[in-house]
Amino acid sequence: MEFSSKLLENAVYEVSQLPGIGKRTALRLVLHLLRQPESQTKNLTTALQHLRGEVKFCKSCHNISDSQLCEICSNPKREEKLICVVEDVRDVMAIENTGQYRGIYHVLGGKISPMDGVGPMDLNIGSLVEKVKADKVEEIIFALSSTMEGDTTNFYIFKQLEPYKIITSTIARGISVGDELEYADEVTLGRSILHRVPFENSLRND
Repeated sequence: MEFSSKLLENAVYEVSQLPGIGKRTALRLVLHLLRQPESQTKNLTTALQHLRGEVKFCKSCHNISDSQLCEICSNPKREEKLICVVEDVRDVMAIENTGQYRGIYHVLGGKISPMDGVGPMDLNIGSLVEKVKADKVEEIIFALSSTMEGDTTNFYIFKQLEPYKIITSTIARGISVGDELEYADEVTLGRSILHRVPFENSLRND
């Protein structure tokens, strides 16, 4: 792709580094920004700078937050002894959109994937175990995607928590095997949360 401007080329290159954005799409987005009022581009730049410089991760659940404790964890109406374990913030948003869940979350920050060099120590598993050790949890809901990596991560955490005799459940298989949680429709995902099953049952069915 030939560019008439090095500034344009540099901007297209940076935008194309975003996931799912090829160089043609990046060029279209950059040209769109050039056609907009300068204030719009400045607002976008400012928002991204503030996001990068000021965003925090909740000290309890590891969700993205504006403060040390996210709005979900600090909400006294949430059931703090019910924890839904998810891969990342997109899954929190997907489940929250169903309006069917009133507990809190624990964001792992990924899932175990030896092929990608991601092991248990790379995830927020230790802090979850510490919550259980401190007797702050009654039930853990595994809500990872129905993939080999998701199932492996579920099983690893289950074995870590097994000595503590708490309830462990997994979302019902209304979510198709291989599907990522964030792409499930809200009705299906909501029903999967409500009709969750004991995790041991999912091991026998697999």
